[in-house]
Amino acid sequence: MKRSWYNFTIAMLILALGHQSLALADNATTDLVERGRYLATAADCVACHTAPGGVAFAGGRPLDTPFGIIYSRNLTPDRDTGLGLWSDEDFYRAMHKGLSRDGTHLYPAFPYTYFTRISRADSAAIKSFLATLTPTKNVTPANEFPWPLKYRGLMVLWNLLFFREGVLNQSSTTNSVAQTDNDRGAYLVETLGHCGACHTPKNFLGADKTKFALQGGEIQNWFAPNTTGDQRSGLGTWSDVDIVEYLQTGRNVHGLATGPMAEVVENSTSKLNATDLQAMANYLKHLPGAGLDTIVTNPDPRAMTSGEAIFIDACAGCHQASGEGSPRAFASLKGSSIVQSQNAVTVIRVILQGARASSTDARPTPFTMPEFAWKLTDIQVANVVTYIRNAWGNLAPPVTERQVLALRSKISQEAAADTP
Repeated sequence: MKRSWYNFTIAMLILALGHQSLALADNATTDLVERGRYLATAADCVACHTAPGGVAFAGGRPLDTPFGIIYSRNLTPDRDTGLGLWSDEDFYRAMHKGLSRDGTHLYPAFPYTYFTRISRADSAAIKSFLATLTPTKNVTPANEFPWPLKYRGLMVLWNLLFFREGVLNQSSTTNSVAQTDNDRGAYLVETLGHCGACHTPKNFLGADKTKFALQGGEIQNWFAPNTTGDQRSGLGTWSDVDIVEYLQTGRNVHGLATGPMAEVVENSTSKLNATDLQAMANYLKHLPGAGLDTIVTNPDPRAMTSGEAIFIDACAGCHQASGEGSPRAFASLKGSSIVQSQNAVTVIRVILQGARASSTDARPTPFTMPEFAWKLTDIQVANVVTYIRNAWGNLAPPVTERQVLALRSKISQEAAADTP
């Protein structure tokens, strides 16, 4: 009798321990998936891997590059068109080496040149999250590249010239207790967030000009501004608090996020925790100035006079005659880094096409600016942009009628391509 009771007790204990182990395993799996969800958000995967009107992460979004259009991959666990057959090692190899499951080379529109420094643990966590998505069959269109660029084998040469597999500083991983804010900020900005993919200029083969990292780059007919410590064209006048507010809400006393950056704020940075946002701000504030403010500009007085008249008539109602705007509602043009950038593409584009600020949980109202392409001629746009870039103490190169005409044509081509 005693032996039977002893055996029963042992059996119950083993059963209880088994249930506890299963519960711990389930919790560990849940934690891994949630961590992967957060990391995928930090990497803004949904932005490129979701087609307009399509299923999130199911791919098919057309990405316009200087070499043609590439369509993003389906990241859902569909076995035929997605990642259903991919192992954790397959996924890590894509991140680390830029190779697909079958060994073919990926194009750097998928930013493996940045993701190469992602840790194995973070890669596995992202893969675990993607595996929980609803499998969605989506055959993406063939890339629209001219010969010979459609042959992926050419990427071997490109990688030899421009790609180095990354080695992660282990103190930058999410598992490290000893990591500093600057380590974590570097990991978020330089690796997961791949900020340089937009904010670093490219050479004629589409590779980063690494000597000019984060000094601003033109992408898809927008200009991603200088994020170094330059006073006029960079973040030199922004505080840590300003940067955090901008990343969290898409606006601050200096300006509003529009265009591709508004999308980044909405999908990614506004969803990061306060610690990570502060780490990013700390890292960016430690970047020295790039010396881009030492420019000489001599705008035509006639252009300035014409531009001022146009500004007072069409712009001062929101941005004020002083150019100071209304904080967090209508962007301040006085002292604006994007206004004083060497490249005026974004300013010209916003005037021609209008703009929409980001909409976040913290700032849900997406303030909009109307387009003026229908109202202003190319020379009028050139004059008002020249005025904005050189009034109220601003200093930046003047803009020509030819520049406006070229961008107006590109915007028209974009619109035609987006029309079904």
